[in-house]
Amino acid sequence: MTSSQDINMLIDEVIKLEGDYSNHPADRGGPTRWGVTEAVARAHGYAGDMRHFPREDAAAIYKRKYWLRPGFDQIAQHAPDIAAQLFDTGINMGTGTASGFLQRALNALNRNGRDYEDISVDCAIGRKTLAALDAFLRKRGPQGKTVLLKAIEALQAARYIKLAETRPANQAFLYGWLANRIG
Repeated sequence: MTSSQDINMLIDEVIKLEGDYSNHPADRGGPTRWGVTEAVARAHGYAGDMRHFPREDAAAIYKRKYWLRPGFDQIAQHAPDIAAQLFDTGINMGTGTASGFLQRALNALNRNGRDYEDISVDCAIGRKTLAALDAFLRKRGPQGKTVLLKAIEALQAARYIKLAETRPANQAFLYGWLANRIG
């Protein structure tokens, strides 16, 4: 999943899932098109009405902000399924949160440091996170990718439930989050 074609497929999937224009009263993001909030669009130079925000601009933001900048393209070189999950989680929860889920899961799965040293949960993909991922994958093989993905999704699901518990307006989104973002 390191080619432009593959990231473009992920972006297409996200845009299809997110849909066209939305301005749900319970959504703190306000006006949104293609899953890009008005604040994010403005931060990337878009000044128009969000109803007319171009799909191509959304795709460029997704690639730059949610794939390349956080280093998920580097994760894809080792574990494409993990990278795809981090990409989607990063869009929905923030790339730092997604990166932190990976780091927490790697630490929890290192058998108390016997397989590789704990890494700092700094919510950024760097050489130590990539080294821990490599060590985990060498030790656990193909089934390890599946287990690591489950661990990341478990952390994500727990966060969605907490968001709904702490802000009742988020209950409007919980079912969709769990149905479309987990698994």
